[in-house]
Amino acid sequence: MNQHVAAYAFLHELYEDDYFPNHVVDRGRAILVRLCERIEAEQPKDLAALYVLTDAATDEFNLLEAEFEEAGSEIETTAREAIGEDFWFIATSYGFIDADTERLIANREW
Repeated sequence: MNQHVAAYAFLHELYEDDYFPNHVVDRGRAILVRLCERIEAEQPKDLAALYVLTDAATDEFNLLEAEFEEAGSEIETTAREAIGEDFWFIATSYGFIDADTERLIANREW
C-alpha cells in the first residue's frame, strides 16, 4: 500500500469519540483500506473511473449505517465529515487532486 496512505489514521475522529463504537468504526476503516487496495490494483485512469470505486465504497458505508444504529450510534455530521475527508485524502494521495469531495461520496444515504 502507498506508504503515505499506510501511515494515515483513518477515521481517527470517530475512534476518539465514545459515541461511535470502535467495532463498527473498525468496519468503516476496513472499507477505506479496501478502497485503497482497489485503487492500487485497478489503477483508475481518470476521475470517472475513480468515482466508480468510491461509489462502491460509499455503498458499503450505506450498509454500515444500520450497524451504527444497532450499536446506538449513527453516521451523523461528525462521522459524515470524517468519512468525506478520508475519501478526499485517499483520492488526493493517489494523484486525483481535482476530485470533488461531495462527488466522492455522492451516493451516500447518511
